[in-house]
Amino acid sequence: MMNEIVDHFGRLDILVNNAGISANKKIEDTTSNDFETIMNLNVNAIFNMTKAVVPYMKEKNSGVILNTSSMVSIYGQPSGCGYPASKFAVNGLTKSLARELAKDNIRVNAVAPGIIYTDMMKDVPESIIEPLIKSIPLGRIGTAEDIANAFLFLASDMASYITGVILSVDGA
Repeated sequence: MMNEIVDHFGRLDILVNNAGISANKKIEDTTSNDFETIMNLNVNAIFNMTKAVVPYMKEKNSGVILNTSSMVSIYGQPSGCGYPASKFAVNGLTKSLARELAKDNIRVNAVAPGIIYTDMMKDVPESIIEPLIKSIPLGRIGTAEDIANAFLFLASDMASYITGVILSVDGA
């Protein structure tokens, strides 16, 4: 796949690892298979995609790798330990790869979204959303555009001296 991208566009400058799954099960209801499924997509896929692009970025001595983390990687959540654990691993990958790849002029950062208005949020009752909004200092739930703007900044030359950062985008 990477060869096809480089053949078509002539180069590979930016990788955004933005996929993930969660589960909201208590630990006693979470199977090893459930946990492994979350880790496979949320951590192993990032490792595999990053491993695939690094040779192309090293070849041109530049690149940007951006990962999607989550604020629950910092705070945890009341149930569903696999998701925050996987995002904590994403933070570790981000920080370690930033140090490893800096000598090759490859920057590695992550964006950690807080509560974001997505299709999943459309089904959440107002009685749950209102207290969430009250807990956010900026007084609103984030938008997909808020997250996209953070990725755009980190991918741009404006962030040329930033690597190994987990950028919180959570209204606080």
